[in-house]
Amino acid sequence: MFSPFERMMAWRYLRARKAEGFVSVIAGFSFAGIMLGVATLIIVMSVMNGFRAELVNRILGLNGHLNVYSQGGTLQNYMSLVDRLENIDGIESVRPMVEGQVLISVNGAANGAMVRAMSREDFATKPLLSNSIIQGQLTNFRGEQVAIGKDLAQRLNLRLGDNMTLLAPKGKASPFGTIPRSRTYSIGLIFDVGMYEYNNGFIFMDLDSAQKFFQLPNQVNSIEVMATSTDKADEITDDIVQALAGKAQIYDWRQANSSFLNALAVERNVMFLILTLIILVAAFNIISSMIMLVKDKGKDIAILRTMGATQSNMLKIFTLTGASIGFAGTIAGAVLGIAFATNIDRIKVFLEGLTGAELFADEIYFLSKLPSVIHWDDVLTVVLMAFVLSIAATFYPAWRASRLDPVEALRYE
Repeated sequence: MFSPFERMMAWRYLRARKAEGFVSVIAGFSFAGIMLGVATLIIVMSVMNGFRAELVNRILGLNGHLNVYSQGGTLQNYMSLVDRLENIDGIESVRPMVEGQVLISVNGAANGAMVRAMSREDFATKPLLSNSIIQGQLTNFRGEQVAIGKDLAQRLNLRLGDNMTLLAPKGKASPFGTIPRSRTYSIGLIFDVGMYEYNNGFIFMDLDSAQKFFQLPNQVNSIEVMATSTDKADEITDDIVQALAGKAQIYDWRQANSSFLNALAVERNVMFLILTLIILVAAFNIISSMIMLVKDKGKDIAILRTMGATQSNMLKIFTLTGASIGFAGTIAGAVLGIAFATNIDRIKVFLEGLTGAELFADEIYFLSKLPSVIHWDDVLTVVLMAFVLSIAATFYPAWRASRLDPVEALRYE
């Protein structure tokens, strides 16, 4: 595509000389702009991919793909529904649960929390929960012993074996009015699932104990259904509706978190568009540097034309010169972005130690670590886009160089 002569001339124009120092500086800024733009775009896309993947995995690990509920509030004789659901192909597990809000009373201080109750067997089959136990044993999850998150334990200054009193929202009637219903439980487990929302505001309890506390004998609030895969969850929805026979309704994890997932998608697209402008600005720098180079090399272009170089030769020479800046900046930016995205959590820890400031607060971002997932199709898209913009930026200056009249360029020499 490019002859040895064209490659040689393009390389000579790329090398810095004292007389062309300013042009070389602008070309260097163009290279740096392309590199930083590509690197920033890859890093941001990887972090946002990591956010989505991490949060979706944790949401599914704690909530399941589908939930069965009754508009009446509770599901009676729920075991028959559980048996019917377990016979559907594509369902991995079915877990009856009780959920309810409570008020925690510890040493005179009161705090709100959400109770989620399930059997110990179901608790053990949730890897995100069973593998996140940092204090206590799984055998403690029974009776009057409950599991709380590490942030809730720190906030209330609770340790294993300590007691706390839970107050139910609905009291019990008495001749003296409604008396708040309360019961004391001990801390049997402390977990860390990596999400501040759950570590700080959830209490996990044995199902039988929760049914007694909330006065729901042989009843549950919902049934959690986990499919073998996310795609399979969409396929089995109709089968679940038929199995329920109108006795309950279902909603999936996307419906429960639709606003959150939509916000992530919009933010990702907007960030991609905004950061693309960095590459576009760098491409304009290439245009300015190439126009100045063409102006500075007018005499050389005229001499080359008189020695037999064609307009096509000049077009290719300056196209290759500008494209080389963009190509080198794109490759350097891709390497820098991938390296940064791969080690971003280590870099965050280093910067926090260097500055003494918390750069990634758990209570704000809901995750205890900065996630990063590199999607190679995103990297390829960014690299191709940057390279195309770099080549497009060279067309006009290269066309100007090819159209330069040798007679006019040498008239006053």
